[in-house]
Amino acid sequence: MNHLQTALEIIAQVGGAENIEHIEHCSTRLRLSLYDNNKVNETALAKVDGVLGVRVNVQCQVIIGHDVVQVFEAVRSLVGSPQSAGQHAAAKTSRGAQIVDFVISVFQPLVPAIAGGGVLKSLLLLLDVMGWLSRDSSTYKVLDNIGSAPLYFLPILVAITTAMKLKVNVLVAVSAVSVMVLPAMTKQLADGTAFMSFDLRNVAYASQVFPAILCVLFYAQTEKLFNRYSPGALRIFLSPMLSLLVTVPVTLLILGPLGYELGAGLATVILWLYGKLGFVATGLLAAALPFMVAAGMHKPMLPYAVASMSQFGREMLYLPASLAHNIAESGACLAIALKSKDKVLKSTAFSAGISALFGITEPALYGVTLLNKKALYSVILGSVVGGAFIGWMAIEAFALVGPGLASISMFVSPDNAMNIVWAFAGAGLSFAVAFISALLLWRDKASEKSDALSFTRPVEGQIIPLEKVNDDVFSRKIMGDGIAIIPSQGVLRAPANGTIVNVFESGHALSLLTDAGVELIFHIGIDTIRLQGEGFSPRVVEGQHVKSGDTLIEFSLDTITAAGLDPVVMMVVTNGERFSLTPGNTDDKNPDPHIIMTLKESV
Repeated sequence: MNHLQTALEIIAQVGGAENIEHIEHCSTRLRLSLYDNNKVNETALAKVDGVLGVRVNVQCQVIIGHDVVQVFEAVRSLVGSPQSAGQHAAAKTSRGAQIVDFVISVFQPLVPAIAGGGVLKSLLLLLDVMGWLSRDSSTYKVLDNIGSAPLYFLPILVAITTAMKLKVNVLVAVSAVSVMVLPAMTKQLADGTAFMSFDLRNVAYASQVFPAILCVLFYAQTEKLFNRYSPGALRIFLSPMLSLLVTVPVTLLILGPLGYELGAGLATVILWLYGKLGFVATGLLAAALPFMVAAGMHKPMLPYAVASMSQFGREMLYLPASLAHNIAESGACLAIALKSKDKVLKSTAFSAGISALFGITEPALYGVTLLNKKALYSVILGSVVGGAFIGWMAIEAFALVGPGLASISMFVSPDNAMNIVWAFAGAGLSFAVAFISALLLWRDKASEKSDALSFTRPVEGQIIPLEKVNDDVFSRKIMGDGIAIIPSQGVLRAPANGTIVNVFESGHALSLLTDAGVELIFHIGIDTIRLQGEGFSPRVVEGQHVKSGDTLIEFSLDTITAAGLDPVVMMVVTNGERFSLTPGNTDDKNPDPHIIMTLKESV
């Protein structure tokens, strides 16, 4: 993939750099917050080289796959600084859309840091369980601190992402939030303290997200106010000082405790629902994830997952359900790769299956399962069965990362050695159910169309193998396989029903897309482009539908030979990777237009 070219085309199809408000990415998607989603050309964007799919709801989500980081960097380098929101009166009008966009923009960038630290801690637990590294050793404690740091300082990380989204001074916002996790402040709150006779509630702000979000939201308003009324010569220090003096006390008195309750309440509500529905909730969520991921609406689950991790140190609904879904995607794709006879699909399904096995499901979703109902049914079945089992066994996750084979240690529990065992069992069950059902249900579309595609003679004359053409481009089949004819008449006819894709300006060549999906190129003569159209009379135009036997081009054999050029006509299949080619009857004595080439879907 040419990342720079891909980035240029993406920017053009989303309405230009001036329409981009905010840019971010997840593991497979480029996420663009746009001022006007109506400017997105979804059809053209989906056809950009390197783009697997497009979803436009709250954000414009461009599914890239493994190259998403490189494309993100290329887009960011081309876009530069976002335009000011004031220049765009046609900004989003839906309050709900604004909220979802804000939540995704704040929480999505947190995932790599939280995931890295969480997986490190789960690996340490695994080493301790296996007796390879004791948790009482100094090495273990140092590594555990490294893993704990992202979650402990989550308020600082949230302050950064929130300030970036709100376009306020990031360092001042971080300074305001840092007071909540300052060791001296933490000790004062624990001992009991007051501010101007108002008691401050003892809240453990470490690992919390909502107090930091409310703090920065309030700070954004104070910054705007004090920037407006501070004298220009004093603004550089006066506005930040006044903002901190107002924001921090209000946060400690009101916003901090309120945010803490919001986070605790969100996690409690989800766990209450889980308690009421039990294992059914995990199974249903796992079954819904293919559609949620496809629409990008699984990201609003992040605030709950982060809140659960920060409050309880574990999560037992979204991540366990994701394990069942991810592994089910892998099972279905690998079964299709094993059973399918379509070479292209086999390759796509195999690579997507391996990717899903390691927790990245977009290639499987957009490349295989969402395109084929039977594959999707297999994924849903595997997700439901595996998810229900995982829910029944009350499996808990201890790291916020996409569940898969590489991150399976996230299910190592410090209190329950069987948690990881049941996670393996649930993953195996999801894989087996999806794999077996896909094997039983899958039928190649090609096998349902057993009739060979036949082509009549496009030009009267002697048929010769393409290898005998005196031109390396054709004889070495660089453009594709096909046949060649030494013409006895100067008329090129359509060998099958189809649509004219392109007619060369010089009239010596054209391309045809048959109704069966075969891409054909016809080239009359060797080096005949030198004639600059002399002796060639095209009878069709681009976009015209033709029937087998219709005249495409009339050409003068005398003109071609008088110029000392070879008049041989080539008919080449340019998408031959989908087909196997069989030369037809080459008996030149047969006067009727007979079958000169047949194609079958590749097996």
